[in-house]
Amino acid sequence: MAAVQQTDQNSGDIARALLAHYDQHARQLPWRKLPGSGQADPYHVWLSEIMLQQTTVAAVGSYFNKFTKIWPDFASLAAADDADVMAAWAGLGYYARARNLLKCARVVVAEHGGQLPKTESALLKLPGIGPYTAAAIAAIAFGQRAVVVDANVERVVSRLFAISTPLPQAKPLIRAATDSITPQMRAGDFAQAMMDLGAGICSVRAPSCLLCPVSFACSALRTGSPEAYPQKMPKAVKPQRKGSVYWIERDAHVWLVRRGDKGLLGGMRALPDDQWTARVDGHNTPPMSVVWRKLPMPVSHIFTHFSLLIDIAVTSWPAGADEPGEGEWWPVKLLDKAGLPTVFRKAAEAVLSAGERA
Repeated sequence: MAAVQQTDQNSGDIARALLAHYDQHARQLPWRKLPGSGQADPYHVWLSEIMLQQTTVAAVGSYFNKFTKIWPDFASLAAADDADVMAAWAGLGYYARARNLLKCARVVVAEHGGQLPKTESALLKLPGIGPYTAAAIAAIAFGQRAVVVDANVERVVSRLFAISTPLPQAKPLIRAATDSITPQMRAGDFAQAMMDLGAGICSVRAPSCLLCPVSFACSALRTGSPEAYPQKMPKAVKPQRKGSVYWIERDAHVWLVRRGDKGLLGGMRALPDDQWTARVDGHNTPPMSVVWRKLPMPVSHIFTHFSLLIDIAVTSWPAGADEPGEGEWWPVKLLDKAGLPTVFRKAAEAVLSAGERA
């Protein structure tokens, strides 16, 4: 089989059919302007695209609404306290995005008068913006012709052209094929239409080909096995790491630390741990020599590149004693306001449900 099977339809036919379908069936999303309702807000497009990196639309909606209510524009976000932004982001994952969000907002205010630059080349110079995000912003926010390829678009295009080269090696072929069908006008609507098509009709399993507005041009459909595309290399097995988390309580307050700005979960409030990372197990040495009570059951958590099994140890801190180190006492009843990353929230829930508190 050839790496790419050329569709026998004019590329303009694909764009026209898809845009006509999008005009009638576009998803209503908090950050999106529907066809004919005006240009999208660049701040909203940028914020949503950063949030949507490696995250589902369903997960992002409430976070987008929260952020735009608290920080409605670049100026307000740039002026925000880092800890407040990181806490508001908690639970959305991939926390480097939140750090880059702040950096980008501050660069936009300091160097661009609070307005995003309009070209892909200029957007690429901003923190947290890579080729996909730059293309999406240029097309959706500013109406420029740009080739926008996310995971949904990869699936649609690999089927339209029956691209048999497996991912990730197929990415240049998929981008070239997407370029060949991207129209000069309405490139932003076209990109969003492709995303909607991949998120709904052209799904990973059991695509609804009878409902597809571009099935007439689909080479994979003609093979009889559209779900076989895109082809992928076997996934590597995630390494298993082990570590420990420590619950230190005094007078209905728990001791929280702030993780370093760089690295995994950087800048976030957290429970103390034994320095486990994606590459090494924790050293299993508590942060201080006191009496610890270990919970009988560990807690598991899956990160993007590794899975983690954590033991949880609990201790009470004497009243009047020196502070455990550098950190802060946080009311246990208000722990949901601390913005703990999911792995530490799981550990806290395990302590509270086990009744092992001081």
